[in-house]
Amino acid sequence: MSECKLSIDYDQYENGVKIVDLIEELAGKDESLQLESLIIGDWGGAYENDSSEIVEALVRLKDRFPQLRSLFIGDMSYEECEVSWINQSNLGPILSAYPELRSFTIKGSTGLSLEPAHHEKLEELTIICGGLGKDVITSISNGSFKSLKKLELYLGVEEYGFDGSLDDVLPLIELGKFPQLTYLGLKDSEIQDEIAIAVANAPILDQLHTLDLSMGTLTDKGAEALIHSEKVKKLDLLDLSYHYMSDEMVNRWEQSGLNVDISDQQDADDDEDYRYPSLTE
Repeated sequence: MSECKLSIDYDQYENGVKIVDLIEELAGKDESLQLESLIIGDWGGAYENDSSEIVEALVRLKDRFPQLRSLFIGDMSYEECEVSWINQSNLGPILSAYPELRSFTIKGSTGLSLEPAHHEKLEELTIICGGLGKDVITSISNGSFKSLKKLELYLGVEEYGFDGSLDDVLPLIELGKFPQLTYLGLKDSEIQDEIAIAVANAPILDQLHTLDLSMGTLTDKGAEALIHSEKVKKLDLLDLSYHYMSDEMVNRWEQSGLNVDISDQQDADDDEDYRYPSLTE
């Protein structure tokens, strides 16, 4: 068994089934020793119960999952639970318990923390949410991820948990922070223009093949900085999909000769109050 998904539907939840029971049942099988990918979906009432029991169980049973390389906690559709309603917890102990983990994906940021943020071999870290707290951003930038190749953060909006500013994001792009990084996603942000301007000529771009600034409120203001950057021109892919750029700017990108995704153009309303990132609630 290379991959397994565990989740609890509404009826199971109402009948008292607990996600920890499913984890323990899985751990009791011989197949657990070969499991490479584990996906935790709805753990039953994720809108009122956090993920701390899942963390505790996975840490306690770590010896039953020696081959685990990929872990996703919170894989649920909006029908199951809106992303802003998913209650997480401190997932840092997972990193400590699974030193061979290569990919870690987290969905939901309510109550989320990541301490200690340290892993020698993790190659991919993705956090999907409608608003990422600055404490989590700071944990990542102050942490140690020497092998990280892909960092994908949905920054979101203040209303759903983003309580930071550009100053909190900037340490993520400091040279030497992630020496192996080739994919950087700072996306789904209400300050997408500020981020674009800050990252446009950042030295870290020299090591990237993909810069992902998609799903946010990018306008011509941020795009102008990107389109003039010599470092951006060297990227294999620039992802600006879901944006608020004008037709004129879209045409300029189309004629730039660069591999840039400018799909999903939104109405470029002059009123900033009516610009929203793709994923919020």
